[in-house]
Amino acid sequence: MAKFDIKTYLKDKRELVDSYLESYFATPSLPSVLHEAMRYSLFAGGKRIRPILALASYEACGRDPNDIIPQAAALELIHTYSLIHDDLPAMDNDDLRRGKPTNHKVFGEAMAILAGDALLTEAFSMMTNTNPPSPPSVASRTDFTKGGNTEVRASFTKGRDNNMEPFAKGEMGGLSGENSPPPTPPPSRGRDRVGGASDMKIKPSALMRVIRDIAISAGACGMVGGQAQDILSENTKPDIDTLHFIHLHKTAALITASVRMGPILADSDEDTLKALTSYGKNTGLAFQIIDDILDVEGNTKELGKSSGSDKKKKKMTYPSLFRIEGSRQKAHDLISEAINILRIFSSKADPLREIARYLIKRRS
Repeated sequence: MAKFDIKTYLKDKRELVDSYLESYFATPSLPSVLHEAMRYSLFAGGKRIRPILALASYEACGRDPNDIIPQAAALELIHTYSLIHDDLPAMDNDDLRRGKPTNHKVFGEAMAILAGDALLTEAFSMMTNTNPPSPPSVASRTDFTKGGNTEVRASFTKGRDNNMEPFAKGEMGGLSGENSPPPTPPPSRGRDRVGGASDMKIKPSALMRVIRDIAISAGACGMVGGQAQDILSENTKPDIDTLHFIHLHKTAALITASVRMGPILADSDEDTLKALTSYGKNTGLAFQIIDDILDVEGNTKELGKSSGSDKKKKKMTYPSLFRIEGSRQKAHDLISEAINILRIFSSKADPLREIARYLIKRRS
């Protein structure tokens, strides 16, 4: 059996996501400087790890990843918004990101804040686009700029099923509502699919559940909560509970939600969802620990941003508590556990296995 080529897989999936994003943002909207600021950071050279994890987990569930390109690509908008805001003077005050001047250095602080706001909001509109790979029509996104009273009609309303189920209780394990019961999936019926066609792959109830999942992971109970605690913990004595909270929420929450997107949209059973949730949490925590290590060991050329910033800001990190080798061992243990969790899956989960191994070896 040929060895799985993770570099080719990542390249192909990155190009798939980039192609969709390029098409989506190809036509300028007004004001043009806002559109430019959004594109500047979105196309600054990201690895697209979160969208790729969503595509890979969907594939692990036996589905075609091309079915969920808009939903997966939307994760990159949320990630990019968070980086723009992270770099602001009021936050981490960084001048470089991915080897380029940060957004506020090019467009000013006010426009950088608004670009981040716009990307976050647009992500949820993108998630509702259920006819990949075409993006919403330009008219539906720009009518309000013409100065008239034209009603803004988001493209996702076309073919909408007005009988969509409301959100069911059941949030991401490890974050708020950990013990909430999962929603009971409705009977599988051909016309219970987005758009009403029997060959559509995503149920409205599944899409709603994903949107709720992502909102939780990106908000106060997830990434933003972790960022807030990260700031509050500067110049304080490191402790394991606070450190775990920061890393679980600031980074692992959105990565976990990215992985969960696959089984939820594939309408997989709860055992599959539980296993992939655990994979996501372990991988997400390891990802941030490696980030902590690279901030100590890396250099500006490799990282595309200033190294040593955590120490300067007296951030609470794994190296500050466990030193480099202890941190590296913790990351390896988490990745080993993540891969072990996938033992219940077939070779269709090989991309997830190799992504985990890739993340532990990355240098940027």
